[in-house]
Amino acid sequence: MRRVVVSEYLPEQFLARLRSNFEVVYDPDLYAERPRLLREVAEAEAVMIRNRTRIDTELLESAKAMKVVGRLGVGLDNIDMDACSAAGVTVIPAVGGNAVSVAEYVMAAMLVLRRGVFTMTESMIAGQWPRQGHAFGNEVMGSTLGLVGLGSIGRNVATRVAALGMEVVAYDPYLDETDPGWRQAKRVSFDQLLADADVVSLHIPLNAATVNLIDAAALAKMKPSAVLINTSRGGTLDEAALADALRNRVIGGAAIDVFESEPLGPEPAARFSGLENLILTPHVAGNTYESVDRVADLITRAVLESLGP
Repeated sequence: MRRVVVSEYLPEQFLARLRSNFEVVYDPDLYAERPRLLREVAEAEAVMIRNRTRIDTELLESAKAMKVVGRLGVGLDNIDMDACSAAGVTVIPAVGGNAVSVAEYVMAAMLVLRRGVFTMTESMIAGQWPRQGHAFGNEVMGSTLGLVGLGSIGRNVATRVAALGMEVVAYDPYLDETDPGWRQAKRVSFDQLLADADVVSLHIPLNAATVNLIDAAALAKMKPSAVLINTSRGGTLDEAALADALRNRVIGGAAIDVFESEPLGPEPAARFSGLENLILTPHVAGNTYESVDRVADLITRAVLESLGP
């Protein structure tokens, strides 16, 4: 029987859809057992992965029957696209499948960081009443959101923040100036975005051009009150520079969902320790109950269609 390997989490109802047509090898932790993974894909026509399975020349050489890689997400930095192309393997990402979930994460993080009052629970439980002063944080109405990257997720964010009365500016050197996306955002240079934005949100792939795009020099160009949100890919910002910038109040805050090393290792964990103006989450911005099902539905259908009867 024809085989599909699923090496990371997939809800049961979508596994059942695959099993109606194929032998399915499913283990949500298979990505971590490389020798077994290579054995299981040897006769597989498709593999379905998230962001922890590495698709490279070694795997493709083991999988001589491989036709399709179904990516349960949109990032492709764990997939050697050139090697797939050379092997005649089609890669299908879930473009747009989790855009709403990521956009809502960005909005939530932005509102929490700009207002700055949602870290008071423990002090209040301890009997304090931390109401010193007369002003607590900032409104987002009338402020500026800067989108670095104006793809599907960036556009979803732009649509939503417009209802909050925010101005939206964007930097995307790969987007043609006639693209309709520019109706949602004012086109600016990277430096202008950093200087003008009250919130900077990254929506970019990780490649040679974007490694440490946000470094110490970029952070220094931001407003002291601005916040940075990264839901794109680890490695697009310099984590050590960010920690220094937060500790020295170069910028006002940050929410980081993706990291150069995942899980977070002891060194970056120590680096970020004690920073109250920081939100860290474990690469979950795109994971809601709705988006997990939407992505799984999209990719299982696409894989079955690509493989044919």
